[in-house]
Amino acid sequence: MNEEIEFILDTAKEAMHNAIEHLEKEFRSIRAGKATPAMLSTVMVDYYGSQTKLSQVANVNTPDPRTLSIQPWEKNMLQPIEKAIQIANLGLNPMNNGDLIMINVPPLTEERRIGLAKQAKAESEDAKVGVRNARKDANNDIKKTDISDDMKKIAEDDVQKLTDTYVKKIEDILSVKEKEIMTV
Repeated sequence: MNEEIEFILDTAKEAMHNAIEHLEKEFRSIRAGKATPAMLSTVMVDYYGSQTKLSQVANVNTPDPRTLSIQPWEKNMLQPIEKAIQIANLGLNPMNNGDLIMINVPPLTEERRIGLAKQAKAESEDAKVGVRNARKDANNDIKKTDISDDMKKIAEDDVQKLTDTYVKKIEDILSVKEKEIMTV
């Protein structure tokens, strides 16, 4: 296969892989019953005037499956961290005891589980759109190449195989996440 086609396929594969990575990142912020530090991965804290990830200003732990504890590296960061968690609108209620912030993670209601499952499905659909866009871009690039029609057809088939593989990965990841969300 010629170098131009190899480059197009590699570019498509990278774009599809990025769609999967983005999906996994989004799924880490969808909580499924038990407390994990990843639940707070989207929280940005005002750290001396600049927005900084919570994990860069404090230690986040899970002392038990229903509790998160946040130990700031500087005592004066307790208030900004508490405020940032409330602003993040994660449905969590931080409690500041003067040394650290504790968050009791309430068990999910059936209604909330269904809502989170829908959110996970929507995120997976977005990832599939990303994969399909990569396919479309690759096919457009293939059409512009200066090779025989037979070679173009073979390259387009390769792109479709790649697309099918990544769509299947997305469906598998979604299936695992939905199971995790719906497990009581």
